[in-house]
Amino acid sequence: MIAQYPPMGWNSWDCYGAAVTEDTVKANADYMAKHLKQFGWEYVVVDIQWYQPTASTHAYEPFSQLVMDEYGRLLPAENRFPSAKGGQGFRPLADYVHGLGLKFGIHIMRGLPRMAAHRHLPILNSDVRCDQAADPNSICAWNPDMYGLKCDLPAARAYYDSIFQLYASWGVDYVKCDDIAREYPRCQREIELISEACRACGRDIALSLSPGPAPVEQAEHLKKYANLWRITDDFWDEWRLLRAMFERAEKWCVHAGPGHWPDADMLPVGALRQCYEQDGQGGEAGEHSHHGWTNFTQAEQRTMMTLWCMMRSPLMIGGDLPKNDEFTLHLLTNAPLLAIEKESWCAHPVFTSENECCWVAPRKDGKGCYAAVFNLSDAPRQVSFPAAALEAPWKTAVELWSGRADQELTASLPPHDAAVWRLE
Repeated sequence: MIAQYPPMGWNSWDCYGAAVTEDTVKANADYMAKHLKQFGWEYVVVDIQWYQPTASTHAYEPFSQLVMDEYGRLLPAENRFPSAKGGQGFRPLADYVHGLGLKFGIHIMRGLPRMAAHRHLPILNSDVRCDQAADPNSICAWNPDMYGLKCDLPAARAYYDSIFQLYASWGVDYVKCDDIAREYPRCQREIELISEACRACGRDIALSLSPGPAPVEQAEHLKKYANLWRITDDFWDEWRLLRAMFERAEKWCVHAGPGHWPDADMLPVGALRQCYEQDGQGGEAGEHSHHGWTNFTQAEQRTMMTLWCMMRSPLMIGGDLPKNDEFTLHLLTNAPLLAIEKESWCAHPVFTSENECCWVAPRKDGKGCYAAVFNLSDAPRQVSFPAAALEAPWKTAVELWSGRADQELTASLPPHDAAVWRLE
């Protein structure tokens, strides 16, 4: 099964925007293989505009000359991805990632390049052209590269078949399709075509849909046609966004299961905004002076990791991995915490108030559960998990951030912090 468990990996957007290069991807893949692979991290994902030669920040350049083949299929810009020369595309980079025991992914936009339509390029294995398949009225509000497709025409499926066959030949394991998850109902048929082409390409490829918020009333459709989908717009290192995620997690947690995962978006930890923030500082009490470091406190990062694992969201690291400090590495390699993603099911909140929240996640083996408490307030607070919410008495309780054995499910927490126990 594709995505039997929530995918775990790294994505280049939070740290390098549209400006990611081959050297950056390899450096992050090398770090993952050395430090993170043994903990379940495996996907290395190249985000948006890898086909744009002059991309240098997070911003998009209107009317830029995108790199594509004679069939309107986008190709890596060779000045940024030198191994793509000679028409090899991402195959050499995928081989490099695979050689480390990892998996390779790319970002795409729905539709086809506007340039391909304007040049009247043919669609591979079809008797129609890109301009005939393109829908100029279906455009992205924030990216200037693409037209959506006329999904009632066979040419639309033919185009999607052509690009996914290309991705399969490159050895792609993961595709993040953008400008689509929240675009119901107008993109419902396009989601189906993309999914069908992905599944027919001859390679197992996990399909991710962005950005959110995807409509919860479309959960069954999303579960049928995607492996993961965003439940929020871009998530960044702001407490107000993390606080709001508790409500989204409550709505979506019942839809998490093998092969289909509500996605709370990337983990903005470590070194972020490396190509477009000049003087950003953050971290615990300003301990990091280099630019772009996450603005989340260490407590907020523990809360984020705990909530993501309890709701079984996919985990995609947003920071530049080689710049990780000791705290960030420890955050991402807490094996007992990460085990919640694979060992639990049917997780849900027990209660949420203005200042506190508690979640429970039964274990699949029936031998216990996980219990988490969160301090949502701006002051230190003692938070207790209600024992009455547990189906059976417990003998041992180990708190997973500290490793201590506790006699009670009570924690004295700093502002915005969390505790989580494994109960036997």
